[in-house]
Amino acid sequence: MPSPSEPAIVTVQLLRDWPLPQPDGAKDSRGTALVIGGSRHTPGAVLLAGVAALRAGAGVLQLAVAESTAAALSIQMPEALVLDLPEVPGPLPGRLAELAAGASAIAIGPGLGDLDHTAAIMRYVLDAAAPDATIVLDAYALGALSREPALITGRPGRHLLTPNLEEARYLLGDDELGDDLADAARRIARRYRSVVSLFGRVADPDGRLWWEQTGGAGLGTSGSGDVRAGLVTGLLARGAEPAQAACWAAYAHAGSAQRLAPRFGRIGFLARELADEIPAVLAAV
Repeated sequence: MPSPSEPAIVTVQLLRDWPLPQPDGAKDSRGTALVIGGSRHTPGAVLLAGVAALRAGAGVLQLAVAESTAAALSIQMPEALVLDLPEVPGPLPGRLAELAAGASAIAIGPGLGDLDHTAAIMRYVLDAAAPDATIVLDAYALGALSREPALITGRPGRHLLTPNLEEARYLLGDDELGDDLADAARRIARRYRSVVSLFGRVADPDGRLWWEQTGGAGLGTSGSGDVRAGLVTGLLARGAEPAQAACWAAYAHAGSAQRLAPRFGRIGFLARELADEIPAVLAAV
């Protein structure tokens, strides 16, 4: 494990010394991943995250999405249970609380498009989630958190934040992050008492830092962050600890890009293609 002052570089050897849980038996032994997000205009974010969660090894996938997109997603993603959610703030279905209570890992945010609605979903789901579940916050969920830190800081449980640079600025209240993204990740982790994954830098609330250094420019493509959020959620579902899942996800995300580069170039591949490379990258470790 890294010291509080020095980052540990994420390498194959580091991951081999920190192996993922290898559950045996039925699908339930690999946990349940619940992804909550999507809107009428951005249904693909949940699809990308859901595929990545399954490719990372989650045994059961559940999606909670905008009602206007639920039918299409249930056809596009036949492996998943799909629950439809109201698209405006208002009462949420009791079935969502039931799914949250039974999930091993829950991702909130991919594709959501309204901060107030997102905050309401977060309160409802976090109240219902099992104490040992890990909550992944992405996209608009991070915007809601930046406005209302008490959404998680006053609650028990484990949380993992996956900001991009703009979201990191919101979380810190900084106009400029500067060049030291490791320091930014550490500050976010301390402020929100959560594990943070920021452009290959993974920080925990105790100040420890890991750095995956092989990610390239190709990862800066539409939907890539949704894949990363789903990937880490799938690893959490199968039993990984938050910092461990974030490090493995950072490595697999970058490794998937490296596998695609010979076919499509450094910046020519699509986020949906990243997800399909995840199993091979994980297996090669």
